[in-house]
Amino acid sequence: MKIVKSAEMRELDRKTIEEHGIAGALLMERAGAGVAQAVANLASITGYVHPTIRLIAGKGNNGGDAFVAARLLHARGFAVELLLSCKAEQLQGDAAAHYQRAVEAGLQPRELPSPEAWAAAKTEGVSADIVVDGILGTGAKDAPREPAASAIRYINAFSAESLVVAIDVPSGVSADSGETAGEAVMADLTVTMGLPKAGLIEPCAYDHVGNLEVVDIGIPQQLLDTVEAQRALITRSDLLPLFVRRPRRAHKGSFGHGLLIGGSRRYPGAILMATQAAIRSGMGLVTVLVPRSLTTAVSTVAPEAIVLGVEENEAGSIGAGILPTWRQTLANFDAVLLGPGMTAHQDTRQIVLQTIRECSVPLVLDADALNVLEGQPFRVHRATCPVLITPHPGELSRLMGVEVATIEADRMFSAVKAASATDATVILKGAGTIVAKAGNLPHVNMTGNPGMASGGMGDVLAGLLLGLVAQGLTPFEAALSATYLHGRAGDNVRWRASQAGLTASAVAQELPYAFRDVTLR
Repeated sequence: MKIVKSAEMRELDRKTIEEHGIAGALLMERAGAGVAQAVANLASITGYVHPTIRLIAGKGNNGGDAFVAARLLHARGFAVELLLSCKAEQLQGDAAAHYQRAVEAGLQPRELPSPEAWAAAKTEGVSADIVVDGILGTGAKDAPREPAASAIRYINAFSAESLVVAIDVPSGVSADSGETAGEAVMADLTVTMGLPKAGLIEPCAYDHVGNLEVVDIGIPQQLLDTVEAQRALITRSDLLPLFVRRPRRAHKGSFGHGLLIGGSRRYPGAILMATQAAIRSGMGLVTVLVPRSLTTAVSTVAPEAIVLGVEENEAGSIGAGILPTWRQTLANFDAVLLGPGMTAHQDTRQIVLQTIRECSVPLVLDADALNVLEGQPFRVHRATCPVLITPHPGELSRLMGVEVATIEADRMFSAVKAASATDATVILKGAGTIVAKAGNLPHVNMTGNPGMASGGMGDVLAGLLLGLVAQGLTPFEAALSATYLHGRAGDNVRWRASQAGLTASAVAQELPYAFRDVTLR
């Protein structure tokens, strides 16, 4: 989904209203309905039975969205509180009309039009389960003024006890740059309207944005097609067409056969977790090639997989002696994953270089399969098959021969440059994972959370990626889907439990449920 500046979004809104006859009040109704649904979904997955929802509304269009959401949540039976950071008499236009509808529906808004009123409300010390930020919108510039600044401080004061949902942009965050000039809401989830705003995907805004969801408010497709964007966000709507109904007469050979090569005595967990993800990816058959000493461990953890033990070297990783036999068999698979836990041994390098030269099916290079190519991205470029690489910033810095700080200073540019240098589909992992491929818009993924900053998460992503490309998705489609679903699985676990207790194994086990976000079956 294309990423836009706030002025571009306002122009789309204007043309929708003036040229296509869709009333602004209707757009606001759709926006508020999207917020209400997001809040209801959040309440459901976190296990709240009778949650209290507190909505904080300003006098602009964001406030109008909050009024709609409050009315619809009230109609669903939620306990709803509505606080205004202004006097009701200051409301105008569509926001005023939706405020009146909320009052007529039985809500009793509370006016807090001054810093003193917000300070007094804060001393009451009564938290809500979910707080919704509808104070400032995309038109806000510079540091928030009073009483908006006090309302923002009020939200942040309760954020340790309440989940926070921001409407369109977190109040105080620039919709275009992501920067903050003063007080700014720290949201767990931002529900933005129409198209994602550029500032929301800037690294400086991540701690304020949290997860990012986009609400379709009915901007005509012909208007969306006129938008010229340089970047895109991976969204559910992008992935829906990729996951089609499975035929009833399908069998295990219908959904691809993937080969995983990796593991060592030093790093046995990496290949275990990649295998767990692969068997939950929807792939029909999974074969795993590991050192003989790991066969029992992998077979026990993943009894669905075909596990083959091969000769290992003195480091306990796969020896290069497998090449004469296995180089002829790669074409029997639909995709190959190479690297998790292999160690950066000379044998690993020989296996990687030989596979790059001779593999004819899509090849995923992860972890040590990238580490052994330090400073040599041209090796990947010479591959005889489509290649996908999944580096974190440290691995990409080694591959490209640049400092990690250079990668982190401009992750988007770094991913695009790596895609050009390797002619591969690049997944640059981290907060705001980037997917880049020459000839395609670079995409940002905003699913996932800080709890996923732990060992094994990349192995789960690699196994899922293998499964999707083996099932017939193009490498770029598979990369978009895998990053989104991997993050969604992590989010599902964290909403039900916590970030602190999140593990890679839990994310792998959650993958079948994450698929429900993009397919009903």
